[in-house]
Amino acid sequence: MRGLAVVIMIQCHAFNGLARMDTRDGGPYVLSQFIGGMAAPLFLFMAGMTSAFQMESLARREASPWRRWAVTLRRAGYIMGIALLFRFTNWLGSYPGGSVQELTKVDILNCMAFGMAVFAAAAAFGATGRLRFALLGAVAVAMLSPLMAGLPWDGVPRVLREYLVPAAARDYLVPGVVRGRFPFFPCASYVGFGIAAGLAVKRTAEARMDRLMQWFVLIGFALIVVNQYFSNNPYSIYPATDFWTNSPALIFIRAGVILTFLAAAYVWTEYGAGPNWSWMQTMGKTSLMVYWVHVMIVYGGWTKPLRRNLTIPQTAFATVLLTALMLALSVAKLRWTARRAARLQPAPASATVKLSAATAP
Repeated sequence: MRGLAVVIMIQCHAFNGLARMDTRDGGPYVLSQFIGGMAAPLFLFMAGMTSAFQMESLARREASPWRRWAVTLRRAGYIMGIALLFRFTNWLGSYPGGSVQELTKVDILNCMAFGMAVFAAAAAFGATGRLRFALLGAVAVAMLSPLMAGLPWDGVPRVLREYLVPAAARDYLVPGVVRGRFPFFPCASYVGFGIAAGLAVKRTAEARMDRLMQWFVLIGFALIVVNQYFSNNPYSIYPATDFWTNSPALIFIRAGVILTFLAAAYVWTEYGAGPNWSWMQTMGKTSLMVYWVHVMIVYGGWTKPLRRNLTIPQTAFATVLLTALMLALSVAKLRWTARRAARLQPAPASATVKLSAATAP
């Protein structure tokens, strides 16, 4: 799942950063950005699943709810530290043309850390309470998003606003002005839904995993169909809402799509690829590194001559080339990690005995 998110993300950023402006009204570019819109929800959802696995593991060995909450919160702080370091290196890579405002930009990692910090409270609950808190919290964040976006935010510091609510719809019409693409309302909903799904997966016996995935597909399609219907309905319970920035319907639709992706990934991994080497799994294991490096390549100063200067075929070729480069980097990283782990492993007991005997006087 994480590898799929990486592939979607690379093609989205490559087309966004390299395609010429006069090609952006056509089908290929629009399709690339439409599909690319699933990358961030996938990453946030998978972050929630990972948090759920950690919570279940903590529950088995840590009796104190406050200790469980603190450990889970520490992981969110770790992600926030990486997010801030990423903003700094991205600004440094854009030097001398980079803006200081890049240092305070709220990106996907910032949103992920903030969402994980809020939903870390689920770790303090019992088994049933964790699931309820994650699910109800995710629904609440999604449902409150139009109301939060409609509040008067003019006097609020820009950084705080970007962390909380999406940019105003009018900002999307001005090139280079849009900020606040990954706010807590509504993006943190995906973290909550991911925690709920992760808890369900972790508590399901291996023999019943097929049945759980069938339920995920049914729930996913129901979310898509029902919310598609309500999104096209002229009546709304909200004074104002924007489908692409703060609509609960879009959040629920994407959550349904992710659940179907999750079931498809399970079927492919279990019955298709099996234990064989998978290029997508390889990139998923190094997703943070790939995210970091490819953003600096696409938007950094090194590729400035190519920025927004390529045709659609040229951009597609550059996307394939960039994906292959990131795959090679992932393979190298995993091999280096494996060799390093092998060197750090203690010598077997038999080898230690032989060495002692050989060196004895």
